Amino acid sequence: MSTIDESATNALQDALAAEHAALWCYGLVVVYLDAAQAAQARADADAHRALRAKVETTLTQIGARPVSAQPAYAIPQPVVDAGSAAALALVAETDALAAWRSVVERTADRPLRQAALDALTEGTLRCSRWREATNTPPPIPPFPGR
Repeated sequence: MSTIDESATNALQDALAAEHAALWCYGLVVVYLDAAQAAQARADADAHRALRAKVETTLTQIGARPVSAQPAYAIPQPVVDAGSAAALALVAETDALAAWRSVVERTADRPLRQAALDALTEGTLRCSRWREATNTPPPIPPFPGR
């Protein structure tokens, strides 16, 4: 029997919403990046797409209706060049980290907790690449998701 309670389910829904937003952001930024960064953005989007699918499956299995993606998302600044595109990728990763940290903090379900820790770890690596691309020190945030 699942030990995913309402608090954990809500946190998982928030993580799904963050994954939707990250994918939308990557769809926007990829056209502004140079070839190497665009390739990284596509790989990062693929990672978010796979994670989104896993979350949707988990929510469906526990009887919760997965939240839908929004048609568009508010961004902190316009994306007009490679620098602002990389900055938005960093925002997307940082937001996703916060959502996954929340899942870790709100569940006692061991498999869900491990999945959230894995998402947090992998997201920290993606975030560090965008922190480096935007010259945002330190390269790895001291408390990912905070």
